[in-house]
Amino acid sequence: MAPPIFSASGHLVAIGGAEDRTSDLEILKNVFALASEGNREVAVIATASGIPKQVLPEYEAAFSRLGASQVHLLEIRDRQEAADADTVRLLEQSGIIFFTGGDQLRLTNVLGGSPALKAVRKRLQEGAVVAGTSAGAAAMPGTMIYNGAAADALRKGAVNMTSGLGFVDGLIIDSHFLERGRFTRLMEVGASNPEHLGVGLGEDAGVIIHPHGILEAIGPGHVILIDSLDLASSNIADLDMGEPVAVEHMILHALVSGHGFDVEARRYLVPDELGAALAENR
Repeated sequence: MAPPIFSASGHLVAIGGAEDRTSDLEILKNVFALASEGNREVAVIATASGIPKQVLPEYEAAFSRLGASQVHLLEIRDRQEAADADTVRLLEQSGIIFFTGGDQLRLTNVLGGSPALKAVRKRLQEGAVVAGTSAGAAAMPGTMIYNGAAADALRKGAVNMTSGLGFVDGLIIDSHFLERGRFTRLMEVGASNPEHLGVGLGEDAGVIIHPHGILEAIGPGHVILIDSLDLASSNIADLDMGEPVAVEHMILHALVSGHGFDVEARRYLVPDELGAALAENR
């Protein structure tokens, strides 16, 4: 039997980007609500961002509004900072760890193998909430997309992939999915990696990845799933690079808030079914 895609005690929350940070805070409320009542400290990691001094105060204000006891603002711009003992200590004491958007390659380059990343993984195993938006969401799986044209990515080799942060297996996450027309990116990924479930996150939408691999859509936007597990055929192995890919029997689901998906069973969950699945796995 294959290992579960996600077996930590904590929760992952992947957000598609452009989430509301100043008004109703619907997505961030969901993130905050998952934290243990005994630990409302939040660490915000802005490694991916090119404008950390602009985005960090926005998250500090948002999480403070939600009731955070402390908000630790961590730029972590290089590998030396990712090994800093004080930074690691703040991560180890936080109940919520949040990755901003930006460039996911910067995230993996700076954090890969670092004491800071090891601390985040340890906190996730211990029950903390690890959330990320845009690049911070795309970098969560063991394998991540880091480049690929949206308009015509259903061509062999059009999507670039590399190792991610390794918080969850079996998923490929793409952000700004509907707004930037990225369907063909996940279709190309599915053709070459049928075992991986493609998770396309619209803006101001997200997915909670619960223990035991249950996905729960949150926010006012859509979460699109592209399931290639039962792919009937594809010509991708026979093509030269750049040639168009054919696929047969690729399944698409559109989730809205309160709906879910059981990744292990490959089963869509309407709200009643989602509630039952979460209760069963508590």
